[in-house]
Amino acid sequence: MIDEILVRPARPQDFAAMKAVLRDTFESTWRPQITENAARRYIETDIGGSFIERCGAAMLVAEVDGRIAGLVHGMDDFIDALHVRSGFQRRGVGRCLLSRAERVMAGRGFRKARLETDTFNQQARGFYAALGYIETAQYPDEQWQSGLTTVLMEKALGTEE
Repeated sequence: MIDEILVRPARPQDFAAMKAVLRDTFESTWRPQITENAARRYIETDIGGSFIERCGAAMLVAEVDGRIAGLVHGMDDFIDALHVRSGFQRRGVGRCLLSRAERVMAGRGFRKARLETDTFNQQARGFYAALGYIETAQYPDEQWQSGLTTVLMEKALGTEE
Protein backbone atom coordinates (compact mmCIF):
# COMPACT_ATOMS: atom_id res chain seq x y z
CA MET A 1 0.00 0.00 0.00
CA ILE A 2 1.00 3.57 -0.65
CA ASP A 3 0.66 6.01 2.23
CA GLU A 4 -1.22 8.70 0.32
CA ILE A 5 -3.33 8.13 -2.77
CA LEU A 6 -5.37 11.14 -3.83
CA VAL A 7 -8.40 10.22 -5.96
CA ARG A 8 -9.81 13.28 -7.68
CA PRO A 9 -11.60 14.36 -10.86
CA ALA A 10 -9.34 14.49 -13.89
CA ARG A 11 -8.29 17.87 -15.26
CA PRO A 12 -7.32 18.69 -18.85
CA GLN A 13 -3.69 19.13 -17.77
CA ASP A 14 -3.76 15.44 -16.65
CA PHE A 15 -4.63 14.14 -20.12
CA ALA A 16 -1.05 13.54 -21.29
CA ALA A 17 -0.28 11.52 -18.14
CA MET A 18 -3.59 9.66 -18.49
CA LYS A 19 -2.71 8.73 -22.06
CA ALA A 20 0.64 7.45 -20.75
CA VAL A 21 -1.22 5.23 -18.24
CA LEU A 22 -3.26 3.72 -21.08
CA ARG A 23 -0.13 3.18 -23.21
CA ASP A 24 1.56 1.46 -20.26
CA THR A 25 -1.35 -0.90 -19.59
CA PHE A 26 -1.74 -1.59 -23.31
CA GLU A 27 1.91 -2.60 -23.60
CA SER A 28 2.05 -4.61 -20.37
CA THR A 29 -1.36 -6.30 -20.40
CA TRP A 30 -3.00 -6.30 -23.80
CA ARG A 31 -0.30 -6.25 -26.45
CA PRO A 32 1.14 -9.67 -25.48
CA GLN A 33 -2.35 -11.19 -25.88
CA ILE A 34 -3.60 -9.69 -29.14
CA THR A 35 -2.68 -10.14 -32.77
CA GLU A 36 -0.12 -7.88 -34.41
CA ASN A 37 -2.90 -6.46 -36.62
CA ALA A 38 -4.97 -5.55 -33.56
CA ALA A 39 -1.95 -3.93 -31.90
CA ARG A 40 -1.13 -1.95 -35.02
CA ARG A 41 -4.77 -0.78 -35.31
CA TYR A 42 -4.76 0.33 -31.65
CA ILE A 43 -1.53 2.30 -32.09
CA GLU A 44 -2.20 3.78 -35.52
CA THR A 45 -5.71 4.97 -34.69
CA ASP A 46 -4.69 6.14 -31.18
CA ILE A 47 -7.66 4.44 -29.57
CA GLY A 48 -6.43 5.18 -26.04
CA GLY A 49 -5.64 8.82 -26.77
CA SER A 50 -9.01 9.33 -28.43
CA PHE A 51 -10.74 7.78 -25.43
CA ILE A 52 -9.01 10.24 -23.09
CA GLU A 53 -9.87 13.20 -25.34
CA ARG A 54 -13.52 12.07 -25.49
CA CYS A 55 -14.09 10.94 -21.88
CA GLY A 56 -11.15 12.22 -19.83
CA ALA A 57 -13.06 15.09 -18.24
CA ALA A 58 -15.51 12.56 -16.75
CA MET A 59 -12.78 10.34 -15.27
CA LEU A 60 -11.27 10.09 -11.84
CA VAL A 61 -7.51 9.84 -11.45
CA ALA A 62 -5.31 8.56 -8.66
CA GLU A 63 -2.39 10.82 -7.88
CA VAL A 64 0.63 9.58 -5.93
CA ASP A 65 3.50 11.93 -5.13
CA GLY A 66 2.26 14.34 -7.79
CA ARG A 67 2.13 11.65 -10.51
CA ILE A 68 -0.94 10.17 -12.18
CA ALA A 69 -0.84 6.52 -11.16
CA GLY A 70 -4.19 5.37 -12.53
CA LEU A 71 -7.63 6.28 -13.80
CA VAL A 72 -11.20 5.05 -13.71
CA HIS A 73 -14.25 5.82 -15.84
CA GLY A 74 -17.79 4.66 -15.32
CA MET A 75 -21.03 5.12 -17.17
CA ASP A 76 -24.22 4.49 -15.24
CA ASP A 77 -23.57 1.16 -13.44
CA PHE A 78 -20.68 0.09 -15.71
CA ILE A 79 -16.97 0.59 -15.05
CA ASP A 80 -15.68 0.81 -18.59
CA ALA A 81 -12.07 1.64 -17.72
CA LEU A 82 -9.83 0.98 -14.72
CA HIS A 83 -6.14 1.31 -15.48
CA VAL A 84 -3.18 1.48 -13.11
CA ARG A 85 0.33 2.19 -14.36
CA SER A 86 2.38 -1.00 -13.96
CA GLY A 87 4.79 0.59 -11.45
CA PHE A 88 1.86 1.33 -9.12
CA GLN A 89 -0.01 -1.97 -9.37
CA ARG A 90 -0.57 -4.04 -6.22
CA ARG A 91 -0.13 -0.95 -4.06
CA GLY A 92 -3.76 0.04 -3.39
CA VAL A 93 -4.27 2.43 -6.31
CA GLY A 94 -6.83 0.29 -8.16
CA ARG A 95 -8.70 -0.44 -4.94
CA CYS A 96 -9.00 3.30 -4.17
CA LEU A 97 -10.15 4.15 -7.69
CA LEU A 98 -12.70 1.34 -7.83
CA SER A 99 -14.05 2.11 -4.37
CA ARG A 100 -14.59 5.75 -5.29
CA ALA A 101 -16.30 4.84 -8.57
CA GLU A 102 -18.60 2.43 -6.73
CA ARG A 103 -19.53 5.16 -4.22
CA VAL A 104 -20.39 7.50 -7.09
CA MET A 105 -22.59 4.81 -8.67
CA ALA A 106 -24.33 4.04 -5.38
CA GLY A 107 -24.89 7.77 -4.84
CA ARG A 108 -26.63 7.91 -8.21
CA GLY A 109 -29.00 5.13 -7.12
CA PHE A 110 -27.44 2.13 -8.83
CA ARG A 111 -27.71 -1.11 -6.87
CA LYS A 112 -24.88 -2.94 -8.62
CA ALA A 113 -21.66 -2.25 -10.45
CA ARG A 114 -20.64 -4.12 -13.58
CA LEU A 115 -17.31 -4.37 -15.40
CA GLU A 116 -15.49 -6.52 -17.91
CA THR A 117 -12.08 -8.11 -18.13
CA ASP A 118 -10.76 -11.00 -20.20
CA THR A 119 -10.24 -14.63 -19.24
CA PHE A 120 -6.46 -14.37 -19.76
CA ASN A 121 -6.18 -11.54 -17.21
CA GLN A 122 -5.93 -13.62 -14.04
CA GLN A 123 -4.50 -10.69 -12.06
CA ALA A 124 -7.56 -8.53 -12.78
CA ARG A 125 -10.01 -11.38 -12.21
CA GLY A 126 -8.46 -12.12 -8.82
CA PHE A 127 -8.41 -8.44 -7.89
CA TYR A 128 -12.09 -7.97 -8.71
CA ALA A 129 -13.10 -11.22 -6.99
CA ALA A 130 -11.27 -10.13 -3.83
CA LEU A 131 -13.37 -6.95 -3.87
CA GLY A 132 -16.65 -8.82 -4.12
CA TYR A 133 -17.20 -9.06 -7.86
CA ILE A 134 -18.73 -12.28 -9.21
CA GLU A 135 -18.28 -13.57 -12.74
CA THR A 136 -21.73 -13.66 -14.37
CA ALA A 137 -21.08 -14.24 -18.08
CA GLN A 138 -18.43 -14.94 -20.70
CA TYR A 139 -18.63 -14.00 -24.38
CA PRO A 140 -16.32 -13.36 -27.34
CA ASP A 141 -14.22 -10.19 -27.04
CA GLU A 142 -14.98 -8.47 -30.34
CA GLN A 143 -13.00 -5.32 -29.53
CA TRP A 144 -9.56 -6.82 -30.12
CA GLN A 145 -10.48 -9.28 -32.89
CA SER A 146 -7.89 -11.63 -31.41
CA GLY A 147 -9.93 -14.63 -30.25
CA LEU A 148 -10.12 -13.46 -26.64
CA THR A 149 -12.99 -14.11 -24.25
CA THR A 150 -14.55 -11.34 -22.16
CA VAL A 151 -15.72 -11.95 -18.59
CA LEU A 152 -18.59 -9.88 -17.20
CA MET A 153 -18.36 -9.35 -13.45
CA GLU A 154 -20.93 -7.79 -11.12
CA LYS A 155 -21.05 -6.62 -7.52
CA ALA A 156 -23.96 -5.51 -5.39
CA LEU A 157 -23.30 -2.00 -4.15
CA GLY A 158 -23.57 -1.19 -0.48
CA THR A 159 -22.04 -4.52 0.55
CA GLU A 160 -18.84 -4.88 2.54
CA GLU A 161 -15.71 -5.82 0.64
